[in-house]
Amino acid sequence: MDKLTVLSLEQALSLSYATQRFVQLGWRVIRVESTPVKDRLPGDPNRYVGKPAAAEQDPDLRSYFVGPNVGKETIALNLKEPQGRKLLQRLITDLPVDIFAANTLPKRYEQLGIDYPTLSALRTELIWAGLSAMGPDYPNAPGYDPALQAMTGYMDVTGHPDGPPTLCGVPFVDLKAGDEVFAHVCLALAQLAKTGKGARIDISMAQAAASWLVTTIPLLDLGYKPHEIRRSGNEHREFVPVNVYPTADGYIYLAIGNDVQWSRLTALDTFAKLASPARATNAGRAEDRATLHRDIGAITQTMTTDQLAQLLQSTGLVAAPIRTIPQVISEPPVRDVLLTTKTPDGRTVRLPPPSAETDHLKSSGREISYAPKYGEHTDDVLREVGLAKDEIAELRSSGIVA
Repeated sequence: MDKLTVLSLEQALSLSYATQRFVQLGWRVIRVESTPVKDRLPGDPNRYVGKPAAAEQDPDLRSYFVGPNVGKETIALNLKEPQGRKLLQRLITDLPVDIFAANTLPKRYEQLGIDYPTLSALRTELIWAGLSAMGPDYPNAPGYDPALQAMTGYMDVTGHPDGPPTLCGVPFVDLKAGDEVFAHVCLALAQLAKTGKGARIDISMAQAAASWLVTTIPLLDLGYKPHEIRRSGNEHREFVPVNVYPTADGYIYLAIGNDVQWSRLTALDTFAKLASPARATNAGRAEDRATLHRDIGAITQTMTTDQLAQLLQSTGLVAAPIRTIPQVISEPPVRDVLLTTKTPDGRTVRLPPPSAETDHLKSSGREISYAPKYGEHTDDVLREVGLAKDEIAELRSSGIVA
């Protein structure tokens, strides 16, 4: 596919993650941030979260901001002023922009001049994507991942039954919604190739999150009581045994997904004493769940994690050590596909791998340019659409750009 241009009015994580996927395709991504307001820190608040990630003279590059924003350009534009909105329109037409995205409140689309009717009138091929907490039907609703995890039931099904509702260890709602932006933009591009017309995409973070409740919502109408669809710790609600078990030096996750796998487990001398006629079926094992977990744990804690993993995996069973993040990036399937970036002072920073390989990443040596400083590319982008040096200086002095 040709290299496309994405202009994204983005802050926080969800949309920044979505457009990072476009970076990994080799597309040009220009993030639009706000101009300074009084004594507030300028631009995306995420710039100032975490440990310093660049030289001391760059306080706008903190660790939390780097990962989702490597490989991007950034401009600072005041869309509250007519002159700023006019400048945005010029960027849409003159760059030209193929995809425009925003994750501001829907009530602000028209106020900022970024609504679909306005921008699509400038360029009929434009693909427009709006990402918000609950979609345009709820224009005033703000939303962050933890609150949406709470609202959409994720916290109620995460954690141990006797413990409190718990956040997932990664921001699932942010990332799921970002993936939906990416997927629907790709779908719109396929339609554009057929029709020659752009499209409007509205992604609700709440709806995206709820779409993953495929193993829970249907149960409400299939004979389950609400208390049966709540936290189950590390166990699977239906398949037994699926759980985390202690080892001599850590933990291992064992997943027995059917009766054939159970017979393989108990065919091993180490686990033979677990077998019984009642436990031969998943239904029988479910009735004996608590005792069975204790019996398995009594066996697993006599062996090291690696010994158990080798033994179980050698028979085709699904078992995995519980790895820390530092250990994860040393695992060959992850280690060999990690991306990297370099800080301005030359330090290498490892990045997560892409979800799938792309030709662009293969040809680039898997290295992506560092996250941009606030407003770093404002002048370059404005010159690209024909503004002279004195015009840019005037825009800056009047607070239209920064």
